[in-house]
Amino acid sequence: MNLNKRHFLKAALAGVAASPFISSASSGAAVSKTSPLSGLNDITLDAQPIQVAERISRIAKAQQLMTQQGIAAMVLEPGPAMDYFTGIQWWRSERVTAVVIPVEGEIGVVCPFFEEPSIRESLKVGNDVRVWQEHESPFALIKQILTDRKIGRGKIAFEESVRYFVLDGVMKLMGDYQHTSADSVTRGCRMIKSANELALMHKASEVTLKAYEVVWNSLEVGMTQQDVKGLMYSAQAALGGHDIWNMALFDQAAAYPHGTKQQHVIKPGSVVLMDCGCSVHGYQSDISRTFVVGEPSAKVTQVWNTVRKGQQIAFETAQLGVSAGKVDDAVRTYYQTQGFGPEYKLPGLSHRTGHGIGMQGHEPVNFVHGESQPLAAGMCFSDEPGIYLPGEFGVRLEDCIYMTAKGPRWFTQPPASLDKPLGQLMPLSV
Repeated sequence: MNLNKRHFLKAALAGVAASPFISSASSGAAVSKTSPLSGLNDITLDAQPIQVAERISRIAKAQQLMTQQGIAAMVLEPGPAMDYFTGIQWWRSERVTAVVIPVEGEIGVVCPFFEEPSIRESLKVGNDVRVWQEHESPFALIKQILTDRKIGRGKIAFEESVRYFVLDGVMKLMGDYQHTSADSVTRGCRMIKSANELALMHKASEVTLKAYEVVWNSLEVGMTQQDVKGLMYSAQAALGGHDIWNMALFDQAAAYPHGTKQQHVIKPGSVVLMDCGCSVHGYQSDISRTFVVGEPSAKVTQVWNTVRKGQQIAFETAQLGVSAGKVDDAVRTYYQTQGFGPEYKLPGLSHRTGHGIGMQGHEPVNFVHGESQPLAAGMCFSDEPGIYLPGEFGVRLEDCIYMTAKGPRWFTQPPASLDKPLGQLMPLSV
C-alpha cells in the first residue's frame, strides 16, 4: 500500500484530531479531505422510526393470536420482542424487568423502582408501570397485573428467550395456570414486516452497500483484516448506521464461513470475503461481498460465478406458497451438478442458504432443508449460498430479499460480475 494512503486511512479510522491531515478545529469524527471517508454524510436522517400507532396494532394482532390459541397472557423480557411491542430498550440483569401482554386489556410493565424513569424514557405504549423494591418479588407484580385484568386461569406464554428463573418464579405463583411457548404469537407478528419496517431495512441496506463502495475503492496490497474492518465500520458509522458489525477474511481464512484466528494481509490476487451490516432504528442489514485485489485466478472466477448463479436460483425459487426448505434444496441440487457437495459436504455449501432477518440479524424462518413454512408476503430473508474450499478460499455473496404479493424482491441487487462486485440498491416495492 502507498505509505501516504496508509497514513490517511489509519488517521481516518482513528479519528485523531492531532493528525496533520485532520483539522484541529474538527471533532474526533471528522476526517481528512483525502481520506476514503471524506464526503460521507448521514443518509438516515429522513428514516422514520416505528410509530405508536403501529405498536398498538402489533399488540392487537398478538392479542388476536392469543385468543385463537387459548393463551391468557404473554411474558417478555428485554430484547427485540419487548422493543417490537413496546419500544422499551433495556438490558437484562438479575433484576427482573418484564412486559405482560394480556389477552385483553392494557399491557403491564414490571421493573425495579429505581429504573422506572429510565424504562419510561423508551416506553411508547401503555402507562401501567409497576415497580418493586430490592426486597420484594417482581413475580408477585406479574400475577397482580393478571388479577387486575380479571384473568384467573389459562396458559401463560413465555417468549423464547425468557430465562428459566423468570419462568419458574412466575409459575410458582400462578396456581391454575400452565406455561407454554409464545413462539406462535411472536413469530406470527414479527415474521410479516410492515411497509415501515421494510423501509428501515432498505435504508440500512443502503448504508451498508455505500460503505462497501468505499472499501472496494480503497483495497490495496498490504492491508490487514483490521484495516479493512475498521474502514468498513467507520464508513457505515459516517453514513448513519448503528449496531455495526463487520467481518473480513482473506484467502484461506475465507474458507471458514464465520472466520478463523488466522491473520493475513492482502497480496496480489487475494480473495477478500466480507460479511457486514448495521441497523437503522433497530432494523438490520446483512450483506456479503467477495472481492479480488488484482487479477483473479480462473478457479476463483468460476466459483464466484457459481455462487452468483446459486443466489439467483434461490431468488427465483422463493415464490409465494413455496416452503422455505425448497429454496435451499434448489441451490444444493445445482451445486451438485457443478461438482460441489453433495448436501453440506465440502468443498461446497456447509451452511443454510439463508435466514430470516428484521430487528435481529437472524430470525425465523430459514432457507434450510426440511423447513416447511410457506413463504408469504412480508417475510424477509438473506440469500447467501456461499461455496468454501478448505485450504484455498471461500466465496459468499449475500443480499436480502423481501416477499411481496408479486413474489420476491431484492433490497440490494447482487453484483453482475467479479469485475463489478458491488451490486446496487433497488427501489422499494411495497
